[in-house]
Amino acid sequence: MANWFRRKKDTPGSAEPLPQEELQHIEEILVPATLAAEPESIEEESLVQEEPTPEKTRSVWRRGLARLRRVLTTPLGQMFRGRPISEEIFVELEEALLGADVGVQTTSTLIERLRERCRREKPQEASVLRTYLRDEMLTLLQKQPNPPLVGEARPWVILMIGVNGVGKTTSIAKLTSRFRGEGKKVLLVAADTFRAAAIEQLEVWAGRLGVELIKHQSGASPAAVAFDGVRAAIARKADVVIIDTAGRLHTKAPLMEELKKVHRVIARELPGAPHEVLLVLDASTGQNALSQAHTFQQLSSLTGVILSKMDGSAKGGMALAVVERLGIPIRCIGLGEKEEDLQEFSPENFIDALFSFADGEM
Repeated sequence: MANWFRRKKDTPGSAEPLPQEELQHIEEILVPATLAAEPESIEEESLVQEEPTPEKTRSVWRRGLARLRRVLTTPLGQMFRGRPISEEIFVELEEALLGADVGVQTTSTLIERLRERCRREKPQEASVLRTYLRDEMLTLLQKQPNPPLVGEARPWVILMIGVNGVGKTTSIAKLTSRFRGEGKKVLLVAADTFRAAAIEQLEVWAGRLGVELIKHQSGASPAAVAFDGVRAAIARKADVVIIDTAGRLHTKAPLMEELKKVHRVIARELPGAPHEVLLVLDASTGQNALSQAHTFQQLSSLTGVILSKMDGSAKGGMALAVVERLGIPIRCIGLGEKEEDLQEFSPENFIDALFSFADGEM
């Protein structure tokens, strides 16, 4: 499975290539063209993914959080070593958390919890703050339950939303690959009709991944496409249907209203759907992503967040703010370009990876 997402250039028989500017965010994860040319010939055995070992999972998380760890963990190790608990320590710790883009409100919450624990337990050495901080971060991230990505309803409808450039299409491709590897029948729906290239791009992915795609012409009603997609999923007995939507700017009211219409149409056609409304946020935008999320949350019943591009960001502390301030779980986290790097979010894995190489430094 992971091999599908490695670069493949100039392969005979591949689908008509997209313009270069439309390929920039999928260039590194192109799949072999045989999947595009003959999806019907793929044998089910080729879709069975090896069970990841604990060691491999830890490696993925540690690699994906390396930049955040360098920004946050290393400074903490330096400031704690050989020093007593003091007000100066708390000020420096606050600066480190803000530097990792944990955010003012969430940082204040963590600092106050650390102060309270110190008042209660009266430690003398600042080194204990490492354990205290780790515990408080884990408690914060565990506030929101994180059920399986696909529940019992069939078809299970996932509505994907987010602004332009956050990695939404790539996340759809990785989710589709994951579900296919689990033996599920997946249907994709191209409800981003504002850009012809968006439909073409999803069509390329559908061909490469060997799944069906429901689409209309560019400029068609997104709600109409979503309606047809849900109907097709029911008729074709799909297990999962993933509906792509336009990369809406959260400041553009008409586009956001269109999103509400898509949501209503899906719910009318299939009561209880969409079962998941996943907002894709670019981790590298830090706290700015939260303002996007707040606007989307007012217009749609978000069930979770996918944090993309975490491996390329030192601002990954915003993951803590997402859980605390939005009150919704992080469902998946993007830790790299390969399919296996889109991981279901685990507070334990996140915290272990964040503090993993700290022992020699602290």
